[in-house]
Amino acid sequence: MARERQHHPRPVNGLSRRSLLGGAAAAAGAVTLTGTAAGTASAASTRDVDVAIVGGGIAGLTAARDLVAGGRTVAVLEARDRVGGRVVNLSLANGGFTEGGGEFIGPTQDRIKALADSLGVATFTTYNTGKNLLYKDGTRTPYATDGLLGAVPPIDAAGLANAAIVQAELDDMAKTVPVDAPWTAAKAAEWDKQTFESWLNANAVIPSAKFLLDLACTSIFSAQPRELSLLYVLFYIAAAGNESNVGTLERLTDTANGAQESRFVGGSQQVPIKLAATLGDRVVLSAPVRSIALSGGKYVVTADGVTVTAKRVVVAVPRPLATRIAFDPLLPAEQDQLAQRLPMGSIGKAIAVYDTPFWRADGLNGQAVSDSGVVRSTFDNSPPDASYGALMGFIEADEIRAYDAASVDDVKAAVLKDYVNYFGAKANSPSSFVLQRWDNEGFSRGGPVAYAPPGVLTEYGAALRKPVGGIHWAGTETSTYWTGYMDGAVRSGERVAKEVLADL
Repeated sequence: MARERQHHPRPVNGLSRRSLLGGAAAAAGAVTLTGTAAGTASAASTRDVDVAIVGGGIAGLTAARDLVAGGRTVAVLEARDRVGGRVVNLSLANGGFTEGGGEFIGPTQDRIKALADSLGVATFTTYNTGKNLLYKDGTRTPYATDGLLGAVPPIDAAGLANAAIVQAELDDMAKTVPVDAPWTAAKAAEWDKQTFESWLNANAVIPSAKFLLDLACTSIFSAQPRELSLLYVLFYIAAAGNESNVGTLERLTDTANGAQESRFVGGSQQVPIKLAATLGDRVVLSAPVRSIALSGGKYVVTADGVTVTAKRVVVAVPRPLATRIAFDPLLPAEQDQLAQRLPMGSIGKAIAVYDTPFWRADGLNGQAVSDSGVVRSTFDNSPPDASYGALMGFIEADEIRAYDAASVDDVKAAVLKDYVNYFGAKANSPSSFVLQRWDNEGFSRGGPVAYAPPGVLTEYGAALRKPVGGIHWAGTETSTYWTGYMDGAVRSGERVAKEVLADL
């Protein structure tokens, strides 16, 4: 991957989802690899292995683990100076940390749970005690999440009825979409011709229902409904399950019993850090890959400071970024055309840190949804012992794009204005503030996932996991279940390792 200037979270004040029915969005990004014998590009010059792996995120590291277990030699080339990809722990001035990327885990996300368990990384329940908040039309409304309506925000009755009908219809449509080949669905051509927005405009006819569905869309994909293929949205819903449980929109959006149910003790990046530690110096940091060339029956993978010769290559970075690598011979046109048509979502996370989680004393759980502001959904990101408070807000799609070039101080001012609207005057005085803008992160350029606009899946989807000679594809975007999540990354790594072991 061509080197670009890295945009790390800037310090402020001394600091170096997702829910249609109440909640926020899960994101995706990466802390320095510590406690391992990982090498650096400057410490190595050439390696000869069975498999070269491009990318040291969860997908690439999982593939490496399984290939080593299968008796093969590997080298993992990671462009950054740390492992994790779109999963990152950010250090705080108070000695704690917060998560700047993917952090949540929920039911049916079996593979990331199994991986974490094997590494001794425990989970704890996302703080969900107390009332949610709806901020709509300038009015702040607390609401309970344990009544008949569950986590449904208290909009008008007509809107609730319309939203329930739309959600049920989406779930029913998604049941007809094969997760391993959505382009083969009976109505694939019809659904892939239209945007999610055009379908919503025809079905979410009550404005308040349209608000809920729009919020769900931006929270899940970090993209606007106008940008997404309806077929892709239905596939994503179908993928929110496992081999024994069909996917549902509610599982994507909910906290309790949903994708935001739990977090990792020590932060989500403990998973890739500990996984990388098991691989030792097979992982090479600060080694952005520049080219992959087939020569004499082997692949020569050239990165900054290191050249790896391998029988097979696994590319485990988002497909839009993979095209920044020079391939020789060129990738087939279908592969390049696919990559050109899969943009990254646009997302940032803003975390305000306080001495205590003061909103809990007010009977609030820290989860808010809004129809205005730069932050439209929030979570309580405090540590399990509540030794300090942390409010995390997602800035997504049009909102983050509007602030991509803004100063951190300007973003902070806009975010705190929203937090005051949601949680009161105390929110205006954090002890510190952290901002992670994935659009500006050189080796991600967005998140949580590379999504498909209309026409992409039916025309190019079959190329998504299709090997090119000895080059194989991994990454959460290639997963059949939990695409866009850490669980999808693990699944893709496990799948590609099996492919390569069978191919060698």
